[in-house]
Amino acid sequence: MRLIGKACRYCRREGIKLMLKGTRCDTAKCPMERDSRNKPPGMHAWRRGKSSTFAIRLREKQKVKRYYGLSEAQFRRIFDIADRSHENTGLAMLQLLERRLDNVVYKAGFTGSRKTARQAIAHGHVHMNGRKLDRASYTVQAGDRVTISARPRSQEYVKEQIGPDGARQLAGDWLSVDFNKLEAIVNELPSRQDVMIPVEEHLIVEFCSR
Repeated sequence: MRLIGKACRYCRREGIKLMLKGTRCDTAKCPMERDSRNKPPGMHAWRRGKSSTFAIRLREKQKVKRYYGLSEAQFRRIFDIADRSHENTGLAMLQLLERRLDNVVYKAGFTGSRKTARQAIAHGHVHMNGRKLDRASYTVQAGDRVTISARPRSQEYVKEQIGPDGARQLAGDWLSVDFNKLEAIVNELPSRQDVMIPVEEHLIVEFCSR
C-alpha cells in the first residue's frame, strides 16, 4: 500500500524529515520546521507515554519503510533477501534499499523525490544500460549506467524536476553523475555511510526476526 495520505504527517509521526516532498522539505513550509507541529499527529499526542521496546522497534521499521516509499510486502521481501545473504542482515538490507532504481534516480538528482522518481521510471523516462526499464524496484549493480531517455518529453520532464536552481546530487562517491548528459554511473555498491537517514538497523532485524 502506497503512502496516499498527507505525507507530512508521516514525518511528524517518525519525528524526522523523511524528504517525502523533495526540496519543499528544506523550506520553511515544512511542518517539521514549526515547533507547534513538530510532534506526532493527532489531537491527543501530548498524552502519549513512554514507548515500549516493541513500539521502538516498530517505529524504526516504519521510518525506513516510509523513507524509501515501500509497501509492507516490498519491505519484507527485501528483508528476506538480506536475511538469506551471508552478510550482516541489517547492512545488507540497507544496501538493497539504496540500490533500488527509484532511489538511484532520486540520489542522482534527476527528480525531486523518490515518488517522482517512480513516476519517471513508470512513464518510460529512465533507461538502464541503454534500454528502457519501467520497474522502480530494479536493483542496480556496479557498472550500471542510468540515463534519461533522449525523447524531448523525457528531457523536459527531468529538467522541470531539476528546476531553475540547478540539480543537486545526494549520493556519495558510489554514484557518478553527468548532468549535461543526464547520466549516472554506479561506480560501486553503496556502503553504510551512504545511508542518509539515521537508523539503527539492528532494531529492525530484531523486529522482523521475532
